[in-house]
Amino acid sequence: MVTEIALPDTKGIRTALEKIDFKDAFAITNHCNTLEEITTMIFDQNPKWLQALFKIRGYLGVYLGLKKHDLTEYQDDFKVGGHVKFFKIYSIDPQEIILGANDNHLNFRVSVYNSGATKNNIQLSTLVRYHNKTGKRYMQLIAPFHRMVIRYMLRRAIQK
Repeated sequence: MVTEIALPDTKGIRTALEKIDFKDAFAITNHCNTLEEITTMIFDQNPKWLQALFKIRGYLGVYLGLKKHDLTEYQDDFKVGGHVKFFKIYSIDPQEIILGANDNHLNFRVSVYNSGATKNNIQLSTLVRYHNKTGKRYMQLIAPFHRMVIRYMLRRAIQK
């Protein structure tokens, strides 16, 4: 089960962005996989309906001036500076992995954190910093889809 939670207070989250304009956090329970495995399960496989949403994002992005993501440009080594899909890996420590991307209108980071708790130990947090009104409008537009997608992606990490 995916549960919405308060934003955890972790070093990675505190240092990910200098300002946070949008945030949310969700949790699942998974004590079977490593944090790297869980991160990969969450972000690496996308069903056709999710690929379609990303294509729509790409088309909208052309009009908003967002970067176009060509996955062939990214190295997929699981290390700082590597990528999981188009998410750059900014930091890795035993309890938390920070991924994200920078764009013209906003920067975002994702924290995948293992709290060690018995229940809801895997906590995925999204942090966004707007650079301008276009970034804010973009997030307002995609926020309902974002929540749906995050819940779906986390459910996959429970099932493995």
